[in-house]
Amino acid sequence: MRRHILPPVTRPILLLFALAALAGCGPTAEPAKAAADEHGAAVDEFERGPHRGRLLRSGDFSVEVSIFEEGVPPEFHVYAYRKDKPVNPRELTLTMELTRLDGRVDRFSFAPQGEFLRGAGEVREPHSFDVKVRALEGGRAHQWAYAAYEGRTTITSEAARAGGVTVETAGSIVMAELVDMAGRIEITPEGQADVRAWYPGRVMALNAELGQTVRKGQVLARVESSHSLQTYSIPAPLSGVVIAKNSNVGDVAGGEALFVIADPTKLHAEFFVYPRDAERVRAGQRVEVRTLSGDNRVVAPVEAIVPTADIASQTLMAHVHLPPGASATFRPGMGVEGSFQVAAWPTALAVRTKALQRFRDFTVVFARVGNTYEVRMLELGRQTPEWTEVLGGLEPGTQYVTDGAFLIRADIEKSGASHDH
Repeated sequence: MRRHILPPVTRPILLLFALAALAGCGPTAEPAKAAADEHGAAVDEFERGPHRGRLLRSGDFSVEVSIFEEGVPPEFHVYAYRKDKPVNPRELTLTMELTRLDGRVDRFSFAPQGEFLRGAGEVREPHSFDVKVRALEGGRAHQWAYAAYEGRTTITSEAARAGGVTVETAGSIVMAELVDMAGRIEITPEGQADVRAWYPGRVMALNAELGQTVRKGQVLARVESSHSLQTYSIPAPLSGVVIAKNSNVGDVAGGEALFVIADPTKLHAEFFVYPRDAERVRAGQRVEVRTLSGDNRVVAPVEAIVPTADIASQTLMAHVHLPPGASATFRPGMGVEGSFQVAAWPTALAVRTKALQRFRDFTVVFARVGNTYEVRMLELGRQTPEWTEVLGGLEPGTQYVTDGAFLIRADIEKSGASHDH
């Protein structure tokens, strides 16, 4: 994994639990209770009620809003008071709207349950939203609006670029199970040829040098036959480069090759398949072949599996045919690495595995809307080193942070955006 050294980033804005003034019939606003700390994040920015929820006042009437999540999915519990004395929840009607960062609105109705009003439905994570509360009691209407942000921060685009933050759009992909192997680059059998004398005799002329590029049909040598004493020409059987020269003028040509010619564009990678992987590797599978530095890579198919195993290592040999253009960066004899795609399956929604972070007790990614970043708690499925399937917690089409996610997390943790209701 490539590591980035990040320059300092100055956060221009910290949006944490900003409290709006109440509107409507109530004559007084919800008071701000605490000063901000040195980072601009409030220590306790709202008045709390007897059940440790957020207390919203309108004259002598007030409601306490809390999210209850002990042993049940998170749900709203609302308590009502008049002159700070409990009010029977059956005496009022209450609704609530939550506007999330991406603009979606969750609406809740409430029904009496014991001493409180219980919200209908689960409060989905993250608990980060702009809230509107409307209540009707004793013929009087009340409404409040406030911000309750969790796991959210704002960073300018310039600061994000300087910090190495990059994003991708979550969507459907084909996930693959990969098996990594080591190998080497070799010239294919059809890309290499020995140039031999047709009949024994004396070498009269040699017309090629080591490293010279020759074309198919070009005369490479002339040999005088020992039987007929006639001289005949020996042409190049293919186009390529002379990689070996084994004779000189005046030598007697016999069984040894005069030249060896290789076409450097006809390459394959030979990979050593260990017994534990032998049953999973098949001809036709896709393989990412890369140099040991990882700077150059190409995707190519498995051409063949040699069926005989090496006696000492018990490995089989898998041949991966490389396209002609690969010869610009892959050379015969080079060591390489390969990732064999031994299984693949379509996935409706997935994110980069490297984007996953921990936040509270959740595995998350950070969604971006404009210059604002916010956690998304994920329900995860299958995982590969590159991709992780998402079963819930993220909408398709969401932009999320892939590189620099730790910077976003650190900014959120520094600002103190807590899970506090």
